[in-house]
Amino acid sequence: MDTKTAAHIPRDEFPILQHGHYANHAAIGPWPRVTARAVADFAHENSQFGAQKYAHWLQREAQLRQMLATMLNAGSGDDIALLKNTTEGICVVANGIDWRAGDNLVIPRDEFPSNRMPWLVLQASGVEVREVDIRATDDPEQALLRHIDARTRLLSVSAVQWADGLRLKLEILGLACRQNNTLFFVDAIQQLGAQQMDVEACHIDFLAADAHKWLLAPEGIAVFYCRDTVRQQLKLSQHGWHMLDEPYNFNLAGRKASSTARRFEAGSPNTLGQTGIHASVGLLLEVGMAGVAGLVSENSQALDENLAAIPGVELLRSFDQQRVSGIVSFSVPGKKTIEIQRALQSRKLSSVVRGTAIRLSPHFYQAGEPLQNMLNIIEDTLSFDFK
Repeated sequence: MDTKTAAHIPRDEFPILQHGHYANHAAIGPWPRVTARAVADFAHENSQFGAQKYAHWLQREAQLRQMLATMLNAGSGDDIALLKNTTEGICVVANGIDWRAGDNLVIPRDEFPSNRMPWLVLQASGVEVREVDIRATDDPEQALLRHIDARTRLLSVSAVQWADGLRLKLEILGLACRQNNTLFFVDAIQQLGAQQMDVEACHIDFLAADAHKWLLAPEGIAVFYCRDTVRQQLKLSQHGWHMLDEPYNFNLAGRKASSTARRFEAGSPNTLGQTGIHASVGLLLEVGMAGVAGLVSENSQALDENLAAIPGVELLRSFDQQRVSGIVSFSVPGKKTIEIQRALQSRKLSSVVRGTAIRLSPHFYQAGEPLQNMLNIIEDTLSFDFK
């Protein structure tokens, strides 16, 4: 990493750097200072003034929708709904499509439960769920596409696989779905905030992502993108005052659900969560997602190369620049993974066990010396005997 790049990393925003070596952003991302300040200021404002400044909160909400649209290269903030979590976004789609007996949908095998359970429930209605082993091939996109036919209503994938960090080529999948008139859903929780996302270039119809991982924001709030041309295809499974175009005009008669993505927001907004994600997304956009993605990729490449050089270490997948993500997972056959993870934790390196492997997921602000320090700890730790 050159000194110019290093100078643009806002390390002052991340006090967690002073409290150990955090490599678990694929689970929970620590807040930057700007986010912690924004949430604290909101709490103080609320305690002092209640909702007297609600008009300002509404301005922040509108600005947040546009910021997220910019991050996704969506058409406008009207394409963005602010939901509780990724799962709610998935359920909006799963429960909203007018499924018919004989329809099918395609998902990768071993998806995170949130992107599996809502689809499997549809089997009771006669919908076939085709689960594809994308790790048994060198071309996971074609493996998925081979299972799409004229009765395939939807393809749903995680942009980045949660256990081993495999990143799918969404542009290939999206184009094929568009050509087949198949809807395309993306669970972006392990990519948004770490790598660039482009819903237009990838022909994505629906996308959902929690804020609490790579977006470095609070739990309990998520972005849900819905393309304007498919919004009316989803029947609404929940209804409430906030889904209307003028939600605060309570006496307006004859109102219908908004034509914007707000139609999926039935009840009161999470204004505290909006405050947090607004600050975090603002920081990421200020740094620039191209720069963030470059640093995250640099981290992953360094982890791959250095871990592969340690005797006995096996990577869950080999490094591929076209599929790089923020996740790198490894195991040491013959050694207990949980004991290795605990030893790393005792040296203040936070990671997590997923399956039989240790999953590492550092973020952009740890590029350079912080990442090298992690590698030194890992190499030194693995020099001990774990039976």
